[in-house]
Amino acid sequence: MQDYKKLKVWEKSHQLTLAIYRATEPFPRSEMYGLTSQMRRASSSVGCNIAEGCGRDTNAQLLAALFISLGSANELEY
Repeated sequence: MQDYKKLKVWEKSHQLTLAIYRATEPFPRSEMYGLTSQMRRASSSVGCNIAEGCGRDTNAQLLAALFISLGSANELEY
């Protein structure tokens, strides 16, 4: 187990999430449950999965969580 808050990748993912929330603030209200929600969930999923993986017992479990984070990052990029 390790402290995710000490990882640069987690800090960058946290900053990304904050930036996405700011960027989606002016989106049309009609997108609140569509694009806005999807982008916010994908961005927060990156950091959440890093944190979750750091709380796991094995490196294999950490790696699996990191792959999920990567998938969320790719989803957000799209």
